[in-house]
Amino acid sequence: VAPIYSEDVLFGIVEETFTFPVEIKQRIEEITWKKNKDIVAEREGDKPPIYFSSLEGRSVLKENGNLTIFNLEKSDAGTYELHYWDSVNDGYLKFILDVLDPPSEPEISYSIRGDNLVLNCTSDFQKPVNYTWKLSDDLRSHWSQEFSIPIKNIDATKKATCFITFSQTEKSSEISLIQCI
Repeated sequence: VAPIYSEDVLFGIVEETFTFPVEIKQRIEEITWKKNKDIVAEREGDKPPIYFSSLEGRSVLKENGNLTIFNLEKSDAGTYELHYWDSVNDGYLKFILDVLDPPSEPEISYSIRGDNLVLNCTSDFQKPVNYTWKLSDDLRSHWSQEFSIPIKNIDATKKATCFITFSQTEKSSEISLIQCI
């Protein structure tokens, strides 16, 4: 069976939980996971999995080949290979995992544009993040990097909070609207 390479590098964040995107439908007899050529986890049939090295005590290998690593560390970055045998065929998957430091808190800047207060949220994170704005006491969210509020509608007692998310990690900053007008 020809090896299947994942197209992209997969990213995890330090201290997150990461699961390799493996979906093997057929019953698997034997599974071996290697990291940089060293075996890190293996499973035979219905026997419980065995873990080696740094993954011992912080990973789970399921029957379908899924490997989950808890509390990611920078040292978990590397090339992972899954070899499996389903009693007829051998299968082979390869993944590259990069582990990034979590993003820092975003920065909020503001300007007046016409009759609107425009809040802008920026992140120094090296990958694209999702931006969300919330105003205190308002249940609605605004899903963009920029948030525009008509000046006539501003309640100076409120605060605006910008949230950035990447993977399972979220960071936020807030600004009091009174300091903007």
